[in-house]
Amino acid sequence: MLKKTRATIAALAAVIVLSSLAGAAVAQQKPKIATLAEMPKTVLYVGNSFFYYNNSLHSHVLAMIRGADPQNAASHLATSATISGSGMNWHNIDAYFNDGMASYTFDANNNVVPTKRDKKFDVVITMDCSQCPIHPQMGSIFAEQVAKQAASIRKNGATPVLFMSWAYADKPEMTAQLSEAYTKVANANDALVIPVGLAFERAIKQRPDLNLYIADKRHPSLAGSYLAASTVFSSLYNRSPVGNAYRAGLDEATAIFLQTVAWETAQLYYKE
Repeated sequence: MLKKTRATIAALAAVIVLSSLAGAAVAQQKPKIATLAEMPKTVLYVGNSFFYYNNSLHSHVLAMIRGADPQNAASHLATSATISGSGMNWHNIDAYFNDGMASYTFDANNNVVPTKRDKKFDVVITMDCSQCPIHPQMGSIFAEQVAKQAASIRKNGATPVLFMSWAYADKPEMTAQLSEAYTKVANANDALVIPVGLAFERAIKQRPDLNLYIADKRHPSLAGSYLAASTVFSSLYNRSPVGNAYRAGLDEATAIFLQTVAWETAQLYYKE
């Protein structure tokens, strides 16, 4: 009788565990889009100070592209349109596709050079304010704005991509909330998500001594910006940044650690 009871309890326990796992799987959003149809050469970053800190996220990504493929790096262009403290509803996407936008760049000798491109931008990466997607009053605005911006981006011939931002240093619970919010709304709009917030969480767990923030506990340190750039590189180009020659002035061990975290995070996030 005792053996039968134990067997019954064990069976029930197994059912409970499986049910719990199934419930967790349903609750945790998984991304529908894991890769882009084509690798972009012209990218517009639309966001706020999370992008422009430390000489701008787009400049670090371009430097990683040069480090990975110096012969073809000149064909890659990026523009950053940022407003301090902005949410998505502060930006007019259609205006960023006007004739003058990104019509010239600077060469290695700081000469102004007209840009030659088949279309204005291949990809537009957007993010909301750091709290907006999970704010009680602003969450619905986030969903509305993603849908509106995705439609505008596609209308102008580009592909929308979302930048999943990171938790504040003293509010780690934001990571799961932001991940859920960004993934859910991206799935609803068939958009790729760059899981930078998850990369921050992974790096902090593995190297709590490495500070990814400045004193305000929100904005990125140079290491934080480099991790974000490595994650963008991993996600946008589906290519490992590990071993990339560009290190943004960080020591080799730190740069390789952040490159590895970015690549592992992207692989895990997009894994079915």
